[in-house]
Amino acid sequence: MSTYLHLAQSAHTLLADIQNPAPADPTNGSKGANLLLSYAKWGALIACAVAAVVSGGLMGVGHLSNRPDSAEKGKRALVWSLGGVIVTACAIPVVNTVFGAAA
Repeated sequence: MSTYLHLAQSAHTLLADIQNPAPADPTNGSKGANLLLSYAKWGALIACAVAAVVSGGLMGVGHLSNRPDSAEKGKRALVWSLGGVIVTACAIPVVNTVFGAAA
């Protein structure tokens, strides 16, 4: 029982030493939000590029192994990945404009 009491006292002294900072305004200095958005934008472009490369490989494997369903899936995936690149490329300036005006 004394071990639990000692642990409780130690926890109390540790928690008493932690400072409680004042709340910060999230609209003041949006560097964190801009960083997250920039990572998301690059991540979306990288994901579309990876999908395009994989779909090209799927088309090649489908044609070489005489599996037309795999080749069709690869073609469909290529079209969707290129569509994703177009949507992402159009969304990036919009997001930059909106968050640039808000900052």
